[in-house]
Amino acid sequence: IVDGDGNAVSMTTTVERAFGSYVFVRGFLLNNQLTDFAFRPRRDGRVVANAAAPGKRPLSSMSPTLIFEPDGRLLAALGSPGGRRIIGYVAKTVIGLLDGGLPMQDAIELPNLAIGRDEIELERTASESVADALRQRGHAVRRRALVSGLHGIRITNRGFDGGADPRREGAVMEGSIAR
Repeated sequence: IVDGDGNAVSMTTTVERAFGSYVFVRGFLLNNQLTDFAFRPRRDGRVVANAAAPGKRPLSSMSPTLIFEPDGRLLAALGSPGGRRIIGYVAKTVIGLLDGGLPMQDAIELPNLAIGRDEIELERTASESVADALRQRGHAVRRRALVSGLHGIRITNRGFDGGADPRREGAVMEGSIAR
């Protein structure tokens, strides 16, 4: 969200399922599962880094992102649900915006790619040449649906440039601000 004064917020609200546990504590919505912790707290007799324990925080891939111009002005706000794949979804969109010069909607709609444990997950809509290039570099590639749910807003000299991922529900509400 970006308001007319340029104030912005980017957030992730999918705490495992929409609205998590449905319980708020001091303004924070609680998660409904502990899946961001390791399922097995010990591996080979040793405690793993992400074991659930008192005072520990779970590893998370939530990546609500604000991008700023070199002079400190807000350029864009974006984010996505998607568990461990969130970082790749957001990074792909940032690359499309900054390196590709794409409008927000086009950057969001670029095919998704995610790094799995033993393979690269490539969205079915990605060109076969991308899959072939990855295989030629020795990667196992699995084509699949990668349902991101990205939403973003970029501020331009002409106003807002917004995008909503067609892979999930969402809409762009347009307005304008002066730079």
